[in-house]
Amino acid sequence: MTWNIRTGGRDRDCTDRRDRIVAVVAAQRPDLLALQELRGLDRGGGLADLAERAGMVPHLARSCFGQPVAVLVRPPLRVLRSGRVRRPFHHATARVQVATGEGPLTLFSTHLNPYSGGGRRMEADWLAVAVRRTGGALALLAGDLNTLEPGVDHTARLAGLAALYRRRHLRRDGRTVDTRAVARLLDAGLVDLWRHSGGGESDGLTVPTRHGGAEFAGMRLDYLLATPALAAAARTVRVVRGGDADSASDHSRSSPTWRWPPADRSGCRRPLR
Repeated sequence: MTWNIRTGGRDRDCTDRRDRIVAVVAAQRPDLLALQELRGLDRGGGLADLAERAGMVPHLARSCFGQPVAVLVRPPLRVLRSGRVRRPFHHATARVQVATGEGPLTLFSTHLNPYSGGGRRMEADWLAVAVRRTGGALALLAGDLNTLEPGVDHTARLAGLAALYRRRHLRRDGRTVDTRAVARLLDAGLVDLWRHSGGGESDGLTVPTRHGGAEFAGMRLDYLLATPALAAAARTVRVVRGGDADSASDHSRSSPTWRWPPADRSGCRRPLR
């Protein structure tokens, strides 16, 4: 599952959403969770506490400019290696590889530059190289890419945004919609799992939620991009809505399941979510 939880689960007015975040994760019980926007959770044991309440183990990637990201792993999945992609991302990219019954699976949790289309394109190029060099045959790039989907007419939805937010999704000419970051990753051979699973445009939107999001206008900004071998095993992909999920963040969660089971430390086999 991938989820941007917005500013570490706390708002400027001191509203604390972390109980709702934990409730959603507990209800969905993902084996692997890519989290973005972890402001403040990298200090004082905040992320460790949230992960423990969700029954998972965190692997954090700090940011020099923006907010940390992380991958959370549910025991008994065995972590083979973890770390971050060492590039100057605006936020960060965490990389965790776990053992499965079909071989190592590498999950990248990322959050691309929210302000600059050129910055997102450059970050996408770094990610494409990282997935190719270190992801292996089974790799999943998950997170908030802050990029509209290529091949879709976004004119109407962008027209409803305030100029400040509309500019974030336009090229320098002020007219052309900037979809380059996702396009670069697809051109690098990654597969959009939402489209691969037959998902349509309207039901795949991940922002906004009832929690808010004035900078959004019914968009899909959160993606699950897989290597072809991993995409071939994908069974379902869904956007989680309803209940606490509608107010825990300004982003909805995207979650895939797979046909093949992982191998855990006990040697048992179970479906991977």
